[in-house]
Amino acid sequence: MTSMTDSEILTKVGAGTPMGELMRRYWLPALKSSELKADGDPVRLKLLGEQLVAFRDTSGKIGVMDHRCPHRCASLFFGRNEEGGIRCVYHGWKFDTDGNCLDMANVPPHQDFKHKVHAKAYKAQERNGLVWVYMGKADEAPALPDIFANTFPEDDCNITFAMRECNWLQGLEGDIDTSHLNFLHYGSMGSKDFEPNDPTRFGAVHRDPEYKVADTDTGTFYGAYRPAENGLTYWRIAHFMFPCWTLAPFIDFNHYRLARAWVPLDDTHMMFVMIGAKEGPSAPSGVDDLLPNTTDWLGRFRVAANKGNDFLMDREVQRTQSFTGIPGIHQQDQAVTESMGDITDHDWEHLAPSDRMITMTRRRLLMAAKALAKDGTLPPSADNPAAYATKRGGFFLAPEQRPWPDVYDAQLATIADAKSTVAAE
Repeated sequence: MTSMTDSEILTKVGAGTPMGELMRRYWLPALKSSELKADGDPVRLKLLGEQLVAFRDTSGKIGVMDHRCPHRCASLFFGRNEEGGIRCVYHGWKFDTDGNCLDMANVPPHQDFKHKVHAKAYKAQERNGLVWVYMGKADEAPALPDIFANTFPEDDCNITFAMRECNWLQGLEGDIDTSHLNFLHYGSMGSKDFEPNDPTRFGAVHRDPEYKVADTDTGTFYGAYRPAENGLTYWRIAHFMFPCWTLAPFIDFNHYRLARAWVPLDDTHMMFVMIGAKEGPSAPSGVDDLLPNTTDWLGRFRVAANKGNDFLMDREVQRTQSFTGIPGIHQQDQAVTESMGDITDHDWEHLAPSDRMITMTRRRLLMAAKALAKDGTLPPSADNPAAYATKRGGFFLAPEQRPWPDVYDAQLATIADAKSTVAAE
């Protein structure tokens, strides 16, 4: 059971909270690059409970800052994005992407003190269609994490955003919970519904996997395993990676190129961010049928099937065709995670052996947040972006005598050997 005190630490992300401060020591994916045009409209967004405005200046550089003008706190969302900066429409004060005041238009030159005024701005970088934001001290920002899926050329990356109206941890924990797959998503399917050579059919045969879990330098990972055939075991491998990334196991391990973030917008809203390939085995389906974006703080990437319409649930379809009657994998996940409430009451839970990855990940997050609050200690991945590059998830078959975690290392070695062979040829 997670205590009420620990639950508060895990779920609260505002400035000054233990988890909020931990999150601020990592780069977070915040926008699609396509949302910002040079000298175009500023965009409202929330991140870790803060109301921000993002814009791209004349040269293409991105600014992400507190929406309040340092002069009289009018919102810079209404500002003019022009000639290398954003100008407040209230009195004409202008700021560059680093928050430096460039002009005090309503102040006589001999009384100008712009060198003393600075808007609260955060460091921003782009990589392959994603805008990343670092909300800690700019001079302490590490390099962007070398997450495998985000290291390919932009024209080979497929990026999906979708907002959820619940705490970030609920979304993330759904992604490291493999046993729900053959209930929530495929609960009405039996093994006869899968192709004979599809290894995922063993999930339908054995819906109660056993688990192995372990800590890593970037977080935690698990191997869920089931008996297969011909002396083989069916493995599903997934990772949690600080601060809010998962590598979910629904793609073949040998072709894995996927990463998913569960980014806290505030305590009760989060943004699902998925990076995958545009084509091939690691090209997951996106989120269908989004509502048009609005300019509200929480108006970006909202799903049309939502709790206001019961996620378009069809009870007749539920009785005759699918386990839920809800169309779409993402919408099924969103329905159950939002149904837990804005923030899950962890005192109601009765965690089971199938939740071992969840309990270990909560423990790792709590230890990291408490260590940072106590003496400034960070997880090793915080300043080691390369640690993310070697992590991989997915499913595979392996000889049943191969023990954990050697089975994971052996599968990684197989991929490395295949790459070396291709390179040599």
